[in-house]
Amino acid sequence: MQAAAPRRRGAAPALALVLATLVLPGKAGADELPAALESEREHALLPSQAVSVFVAPLETGSNSFSLNADVPMNPASTMKLVTTFAALELLGPAYTWKTAVFATAPQEGGVGGDLYIKGSGDPHLTESDLWALLREVRQRGIAEVRDIVIDRSIFAPVASDPGQFDNEPNRAYNAAPDGFLANFDATSIYFVPDPGHRSVHVFATPELAGQNIGAPRLSDEACGDWRARLGLDLSNPNRLSFTGSYAASCGEKVLNLSLYSPRDYGALLIASLWRSVGARLDGVVKDGLLPQGARLVAEHTSDPLAVALYDMNKYSNNVMARNVFLTLAAESARTPATAQGATLVVKRLLTDRGIDVSGLELENGSGLSRLERITARTMGAVLIAAWHSPTMPEFFASLPVVGLDGTMKNRLRADGVAGHAHIKTGTLADARAIAGYVDSARGRRYVVVCIVNDAQAERARGFQDALINWVFSNG
Repeated sequence: MQAAAPRRRGAAPALALVLATLVLPGKAGADELPAALESEREHALLPSQAVSVFVAPLETGSNSFSLNADVPMNPASTMKLVTTFAALELLGPAYTWKTAVFATAPQEGGVGGDLYIKGSGDPHLTESDLWALLREVRQRGIAEVRDIVIDRSIFAPVASDPGQFDNEPNRAYNAAPDGFLANFDATSIYFVPDPGHRSVHVFATPELAGQNIGAPRLSDEACGDWRARLGLDLSNPNRLSFTGSYAASCGEKVLNLSLYSPRDYGALLIASLWRSVGARLDGVVKDGLLPQGARLVAEHTSDPLAVALYDMNKYSNNVMARNVFLTLAAESARTPATAQGATLVVKRLLTDRGIDVSGLELENGSGLSRLERITARTMGAVLIAAWHSPTMPEFFASLPVVGLDGTMKNRLRADGVAGHAHIKTGTLADARAIAGYVDSARGRRYVVVCIVNDAQAERARGFQDALINWVFSNG
C-alpha cells in the first residue's frame, strides 16, 4: 500500500459557518416535520421519538427542517457514508491495494520452494484476480512448491462469530473482514432443475479444493420460500449437503453463502487455483508471516479506491466496508489494524473538518452493528463536507440513484424524483435509514437524512419515500 495522500486543512472554519446556518425555519419549524410529512409519519404508525430527520439545502435557503436531529440513532448501512468520506479524504480516490507473491528459495528447475502471499486488505480481491496472479507466478517458471503461506497480518485478527448478529452465520453479508479477503469469502451455489431425470444439478463457484456437494431432491411444489426448504447441512466439513427439496417451478436459482472462515476459505481457494494453473502443491496452504529476504515474484494491484467504493455503496457490501474501515487504521499507524484504531482515525478527521462527533459510535464502519450510532445532523454534516470536498465526484457517484440502480433501483421508479436523487439506504430488523442528496424540481440540491429506529421499522419505507418526494416537489 502507498502512503496516504495529504489532504487540505482549510475547509473546517468555512464548513462550520455553513453548518451553523443550515437549519432555518421554512415550511416547518426547526424541530418539526411539514404537515404533509407529519401525516405520513402518523399513517405509518411510527412514533415521533423513533424518527430522526435532517433536511437542508447545500446552499443556505428556506424550507430546511429537522426532527430529533441531535438524537444518536442506529443508522444501519448509511454508516458506510462516514467510512466512504474518511477513505476519500485520507487515502484519495486513486489509492490501490497490492497483493504480492514472494518466494523464499532460489528458482531452480521450476521448483520455487515455499510461496508467500502477502495480503493487503484489498476489499475487492476476486477469484479471477487471484487466478491471474498465480498464473503469472507459474509463467515465471515456478511449477512446484512445498507450502503456500498466506500472510494476513496487515489487520489484527478479528474475533468474529458470524452468527452473533442475527443467527444467520452462513449469509454472505455476515462475512468477517480480513487482511487476505478472497472473493468476499463468498460461495455461489447454483441450482438447476432437471425434470427429465427427476434431479437437481448443483454446482458452486468458485470451485474449492476438496469441496463436495449433495443435491436436494426435486419436488413438484410451488417455488415459494425455496431457501428455507433446502435443508443446508454443514455437519460434514468435507461435504456441503442439502437434505431438503428444491421445486422444479423455481427454475434456475443461485444462493450466495459464506461457508468458511476467511482463513479456511482462502486456503481452499488458493489450493484449487494453484492446481488450475498447472502447478503442483506438495504440502499445504497455511497462515504465516512473510520472512525477511523473500524475493518478489508477482504482484496484483487493485482497482482504485473510487471503484471499490462504487461497488460498496451501490450494493451495500458490508465486508468491503469493514476492510476499507480497517485500511484507514493500517495506513495511519502502520501496525496490524484494529477497529478501535480506525475509529480514532475517523473521529479525528471529522473533528478536523468541524463536524460534531459527540453522538458518533463506530464498531466496524459498515452499519452491520447493534452498537453504531450517529445523529442525523452529523450525518448531514458529513454529506455537506463531502459535497464541498475535492473528492465530491467520487463520493457522489458511489451512491445509488433513485429508481435506476443499486439498492434504490426499485424504489420511486414511477415518480418524478426518479433519477434526481442519490440515496444510500440502510436496513436492519429494527432500523431503516436513508441519506444522500435530492435535486428538487426547482433545481436546488438538498441533503436528506432520515433514520428510524423502532421494532416496526419496516413501516418506514413509505414515509422515507414520501420524504424524498416532498423535498423533490417542494424544495
